[in-house]
Amino acid sequence: MNNDISDKSRGTALCLWLLGCIGICGIHRIYLGRPISGILQLLTGGLFFIWQLIDLILLLCNALEDGEGRRLSC
Repeated sequence: MNNDISDKSRGTALCLWLLGCIGICGIHRIYLGRPISGILQLLTGGLFFIWQLIDLILLLCNALEDGEGRRLSC
């Protein structure tokens, strides 16, 4: 795990997560540099919204990392 801070914003990721609630699931993961899991979320509807909910909790706790394992900036 890398302790550096990412150039990706947690606020932006949360806004993109909100877009996922209205039909574009996974776009926040694509933004974070995790395109494969983002596409999987898109194709499965956020794994019937369960995966989307888990990502919300991770984002609120600042536990979701970018594609390089760095914590998101505030």
